[in-house]
Amino acid sequence: MANERQARLADRIRVLIAERLEKGLRDPRLGFVTITDVRVTGDLQHASVFYTVLGDEKERASSAEALRAATGMLRSEVGRKLSARLVPTLEFIPDGIPENAGHIEELLREARERDEAVAGIAGTASFAGEADPYKKVRDDDEE
Repeated sequence: MANERQARLADRIRVLIAERLEKGLRDPRLGFVTITDVRVTGDLQHASVFYTVLGDEKERASSAEALRAATGMLRSEVGRKLSARLVPTLEFIPDGIPENAGHIEELLREARERDEAVAGIAGTASFAGEADPYKKVRDDDEE
């Protein structure tokens, strides 16, 4: 039951924060931020909000500062619209999914190139010994 309540609360917090960010904050440092996930602790006292920012490292850093500065305002807005006795504290954590996806894509590309190289070598390869290394019973040997 607690896990179900955690999931509902996390989903509701994600929607509320995303709606507020969509309306816009009065902070010019905030870039194009997407809320990817929210995880709430078992006692419902703390919410970790995972986000991604479209742009380069400078835009990510300035958006992180803008979210840190707006944490109190976002928490109070979540508290107003949330029907819970206690409002969890919010912690904004940059999500590493885009960087991990890029790294995985690079590894897959490298594996494809190596597979193509091995297939090219195998196409021109010849047997080290006989073409068919297994002994066969000959008619001469049976007599």
